[in-house]
This record gives sequence, structure tokens and C-alpha cells, in this order.
Amino acid sequence: MQHFEWLNAKSESEATGSGATTVASAMVVPTGGRTSQDAIIIKAGGIDLLDLMKEGLLQPRRIVNLRAADGLDRIVEQNDGTVRVGSMVTLANLASHPVVVQRYAALAQVAGNSASPQIRNVATLGGNLLQRPRCWYFRSAHHHCARKGGEVCFAFGGDNRYHAIFDHDGCAIVHPSTSATALVALGASIELIQADDTRRLVPLEEFFLLPDTDLTRENNLKPGEILSAVVLPKLGIGAMSVHLKQGEKDSFDWPIADVAVLLDRDAAGICTKVSIVLGSAAPVPHRAKAAESILLGKPIQETIARAAAQAAIAGAAPLSKNAYKLPIFETLVRRAILALG
Repeated sequence: MQHFEWLNAKSESEATGSGATTVASAMVVPTGGRTSQDAIIIKAGGIDLLDLMKEGLLQPRRIVNLRAADGLDRIVEQNDGTVRVGSMVTLANLASHPVVVQRYAALAQVAGNSASPQIRNVATLGGNLLQRPRCWYFRSAHHHCARKGGEVCFAFGGDNRYHAIFDHDGCAIVHPSTSATALVALGASIELIQADDTRRLVPLEEFFLLPDTDLTRENNLKPGEILSAVVLPKLGIGAMSVHLKQGEKDSFDWPIADVAVLLDRDAAGICTKVSIVLGSAAPVPHRAKAAESILLGKPIQETIARAAAQAAIAGAAPLSKNAYKLPIFETLVRRAILALG
């Protein structure tokens, strides 16, 4: 690991004015080139950043630490009924916060089941959303893949057991953030701040980018911009949510499939609002809109849940070694719907 400078930003403006670039930009290297050693990088919890540096994929000149920036580690109920979650709120605090547990169960479940207890006490929500893909070809210094500026996605002809089954045009990563699966289902937005204090509020679902839009990055974060908060919407009084995941083992490993469902029903039990999102399925959290349309306007019953689950995997294009994901996703979607019904 190379030596680097360290800056403890005391405020959002100090962080945005530090001249930082995005991790994605710093990692794009021409074929035969060298990793940038002049980049200034923003650090949240630092879990993923440290991994990238140890793996020799990122060698920043300066790291700007957000830990001391005032106000980024708070969860605040706002007057309009929304809940503002600072980007530096740890997964452990998110999992135990009473408002999150009561109103946004899927998010609390994700946070409480992510990684290990030690990591949950350090990892932040903002860092979790902005972490880089866990594809082993992307993480290998010996594979100059398309996402790092190369010309090949090695997963298509290689070991693609854990890769995408949807929307893998040019790159077969799956989005690494399980929190994103729940947050997209909940309809969350994110607040982004630029150096001139310009703020933009972006629906999280629109923040993520598919490979056919940009092969080298997973989102449209701009250089010098920081993710300051996640804004959870005010939900209907009967709205419920759940997150289910399946891994190869019952531990802190990443899931091979996960599903988040938000469901609201009227007094007669008819579904009036639904969102179904598949994680570990595509380069972005994947909305199963065909499944949602089957549930809308209907009561939650076994036969309807099965039909929606089948629709959730319609159009999938599994690779050579990951078709096993299809029945897992179908089962998780069905179970999640029935758990809320």
C-alpha cells in the first residue's frame, strides 16, 4: 500500500471543496496504463476503500475523511413525514433505530443482516450504496476488465456463478449494495451536495447506471460531490415491507439472491401499491415490474403470489453457470409477498 495524505473534513463544504474525484474515475486506466496516484478520494466508513487499496486497484494521494463532518450521522424525522438518514449513519444504528424498524422494516432487516457485527458498527449507509462491484475479475489486479477501462468482461467466458441474469449488456456485475435493494423498493431518494453547495435530490432508482449507459461506473455521482443523506418517503398507514436473502452459507457473506417487497393494501385487503426489487440479479437493483402489475388490484393469495413470482424472472438471461438463481429468486419473491399478505 502506498503512502497517502489524510484530511478530516469538519463540514460538508470542506469535503466538497477538497478537489475529490470519484472512486470510479480514479480506477479507470487505459490498457497498459498505471493506476492513478494523484487522486483525492472521499472516505465514508472505509470498508470498501481499504479493500481496493490493499488489492492495488486504488492508490489515492489524499483521503478525505467524512467521519467528523457535522450532521451526517443523524436520523431525523421531518415535518412532511419523511425520514432523513445521514450518509454516515452506521448499519448497526440503522438496524436498531425505532423509526426505521417500525416504518421501514426491509431496510432495518438489510442493515441488521449485513456483514458481521464488527463491520456493521463501522460501515455506513452512504458507503454501502457507493461501494464498487464484488466481481472477482474486477477485483483482480491481473484482469484489466471493461469496468476498469479495458475491453473485455471476463465473466461472460469465465466463472460467472454469482453474476447478473438481467441487463448485463457489456458487463455482468451485480450491484454490490444490499441496502440499495431495500431502498429502491421503499422509493427512497438521495441528497447530493456539490462544491458550490448546490444540492440535488435524486430518486435512488434513477441514480444507478446500467452498463449500456456507462461501463465504468455504477452511478452518476459527480467529481467533488458527496452523498449527504438518504430520504425515506412517507408511506401509507398500511404499508409493509420485507427483505429476504439467500446465500451459500448462513454467515456474513454476500447474498447470491435477495428480494425486497413493499406492499400496501386497502381495508378490503386489495393491493393498492407494490414494489418488488431483485438484488444480486443485475448491475442495478432490478425492478420486477411485470410481477408488480400482477399484484396490483388483487388480494394477496397463494396463486397470485406464485404468478407474480414467475413473472419476476421472466426475461432473465442467465449466463453459463448461474441459471440456478432463477428458482431461488422465484421462491424468494413468492415468500416475500406471502409474508406481507
